[in-house]
Amino acid sequence: MSSIDQSKQFIPLDIAVLTVSDTRSPADDKSGTTLADRIGTAGHKLAARDIVTDDVDAIRAVVQRWIADKGVDVIITTGGTGFTGRDVTPEAIEPLFEKRMDGFSIAFHMLSHAKIGTSTVQSRATAGVANSTFIFCLPGSPGACRDAWDGILAAQLDYRTRPCNFVEIMPRLDEHLRRPKAQGASA
Repeated sequence: MSSIDQSKQFIPLDIAVLTVSDTRSPADDKSGTTLADRIGTAGHKLAARDIVTDDVDAIRAVVQRWIADKGVDVIITTGGTGFTGRDVTPEAIEPLFEKRMDGFSIAFHMLSHAKIGTSTVQSRATAGVANSTFIFCLPGSPGACRDAWDGILAAQLDYRTRPCNFVEIMPRLDEHLRRPKAQGASA
């Protein structure tokens, strides 16, 4: 079980939240607000927040802009992970991943199953890394956002979490881009 090492200093991250919905507006975006509130309460900074329709190009444009922004460490999306014809968040974002985070989906479904049972299979929650930016795609319900934040993200985005966390590996996410190829290497 993980624990917090109080001898280490908290490192605030810049986290962007994207709500994917054809029907939500800033006034009634409960899922985005749930995430924004938890981000602030944890001591992180809300770097950006936006709402886009369930459209692959619209979703991808915002996420690509945030991936390129050095002022964004983490992107969390909410909505569009189901199976209806308009649910296209994984299709929009997964092609951007340099590395998939399959364990996130597994952990999310374990938490979700404990609360909603087999209905958890109706979510295609996913995560990955692109351009040294962590990306988490959550379902559109406030409950799912609470579960993912409280049960996974709060700890993994806290540098003090032991035995390990995402923050401590962030400086090394782009090492393959910074390291020159070895002399004489064939690959």
